[in-house]
Amino acid sequence: MFNTLKNAFKVKEIRTKIFAMLVVLLVIRFGTYIPVPGIDVSKLADADVNTTLFSYIAGGSYGTIFAMGIGPYITASIIMQLLTVAIPKLEQINKEEGEEGRKKINRWTRYMALGLSVLQGAGQIYSVHTLFLHQNFFVYFVALVTMVTGTIFVMWLGELLTEAGIGNGSSFIIFANILDKLDNAVFALYTQVAGQSAMAYVKVAILLAIMIILVIFVLLVQDGERRIPVQYTKKMVGRRYVGGQTSYIPIKVNIAGVMAIIFAISLLQFPQTIQQFFPTNNVLNKIVSILQIHRPVGCILYMILIFCFTFFYTSFAFNSVEVADNMKKAGGLVPGVRPGKPTADYIQGIVDRMSLIGAIFYALIAFAPIVMQWAFKMNISFGGTTLLIVSGVALELIKQLEAQLVMRNYKGFLS
Repeated sequence: MFNTLKNAFKVKEIRTKIFAMLVVLLVIRFGTYIPVPGIDVSKLADADVNTTLFSYIAGGSYGTIFAMGIGPYITASIIMQLLTVAIPKLEQINKEEGEEGRKKINRWTRYMALGLSVLQGAGQIYSVHTLFLHQNFFVYFVALVTMVTGTIFVMWLGELLTEAGIGNGSSFIIFANILDKLDNAVFALYTQVAGQSAMAYVKVAILLAIMIILVIFVLLVQDGERRIPVQYTKKMVGRRYVGGQTSYIPIKVNIAGVMAIIFAISLLQFPQTIQQFFPTNNVLNKIVSILQIHRPVGCILYMILIFCFTFFYTSFAFNSVEVADNMKKAGGLVPGVRPGKPTADYIQGIVDRMSLIGAIFYALIAFAPIVMQWAFKMNISFGGTTLLIVSGVALELIKQLEAQLVMRNYKGFLS
């Protein structure tokens, strides 16, 4: 990994992309410390604002111009992907119209993100409206416009990162948001044991050791894959035979990536977004309390949602019928399996088994910090979900850099 980074910085084009990515991420993090117009900064610093795991991922800080961060865009992307599967017309646009269809879906996703940012921003302003210096409609409206504009700006910066060609911009923003909160998580863990007995420090040491083991486990499983062998038949082209080589189809353990967990978190935290509009509603407050991930009901529902979204996103991201058809057209076949539907069924069976392994893996990683929190009676804010996201984005960055280095070597060889 370090060797790849060192080689990447030797190439001017890649080095420029990395520096541009760092500048964009610094701009986004800087914006999370700029308060919206009209809010009392001193009161905001002392306010007891409820934060969730999804708010950590989105990266916003209450009362700032980037208060919602990339959150509305993530939610809009999730909803559009669900609608693309549920509505045949959207699925047709996505598949049959090619690049133009994807542009349409992306444009509608942005419009939906704009609407969600207005709703979420209004809820956040309502929840902290007592912190404004002048409490009137005009002040609230200016604050809302500022927050929505900030969200659109972050969304645009994320697309700039994607166009830079070193990975998904939204993933990098989430990655930076989590790392920015890491020092707060470490300090919170320290304050819980400061001044206590030696046993408290032993607990922290055990927790850190378990976290290191989890990181190693995540890194090992992230690159795990099942390779399906494919044999291509020879074809007569002109006066000679071509083809006949053997290849393979890699089926990764984590086809869904971290999206399954992000889907589950966003859905589980949705009632808390509604709560911002009705903070005094006892029924809604009770529901939000029960659905907390560290509570038994919320934890079980969290695991179920991870399993459901893992299989859902895998079916959306990997089409075994399309893969089998492409193989048949190219003259490829899986040894011992007939082409066409039998091949599609065979590949789908492997994908389902790998998805089950991936779902169990996600559930264990997400569940481990909750178990440790119950066992050690300590609040752990940096858990398995954040480990998955951070390690996944870091590995993806390294792979993108390696791919660009390989492309550069090929270009140098051809020239």
